[in-house]
Amino acid sequence: MFDVSVATGQMLTILVMAVALGMDAFSLGIGIGLKGVRLRDVIKLSTIIAFFHVLMPLGGMITGQYVSGLLGGIATSAAGALLLLLGGHMVYSSLRGEAVDSIDHRTVWGMLVFSFSVSIDSFSVGISLGLFSAHVLLTVLMFGFFGGLMSVLGLMLGRRASRSLGGYGEALGGVILFAFGLLFLV
Repeated sequence: MFDVSVATGQMLTILVMAVALGMDAFSLGIGIGLKGVRLRDVIKLSTIIAFFHVLMPLGGMITGQYVSGLLGGIATSAAGALLLLLGGHMVYSSLRGEAVDSIDHRTVWGMLVFSFSVSIDSFSVGISLGLFSAHVLLTVLMFGFFGGLMSVLGLMLGRRASRSLGGYGEALGGVILFAFGLLFLV
């Protein structure tokens, strides 16, 4: 028999997880938006982030059916280290000016690195959900939707704030990414 309260509870849990995982994309979006971003790049980057927010938990859910929670801590640590490196590099390049090449978020490589860095934590969540047999299609679609939506909101907010911050926007964005990297590692 179908129990409505169980289905509602599972739906609410997945919704809360999707929004929480989307917060990484939101903070990344602010960081990149502070660096300066065109509307076309907002759409591209948000689409790739949404795709990774579908792909990573799907991979995690499949893996979670075969593996215990061993990989969860490793994936989170890797995401934290990557954000630390990206944030530190952004701060360093903004302080050094033209002398250092920053990771260009407009290139395919840059978009993939940023998208992967905010989506890898959804892999570890996917592992957990795979262990508990969560509804796969509903979960990955909600994760993708909120990952993309939160990245658009963050990019647009950062873009707007960058106009008033000028050249310090990239440094502030790097500090934000660095701080989130520290939170992942703690």
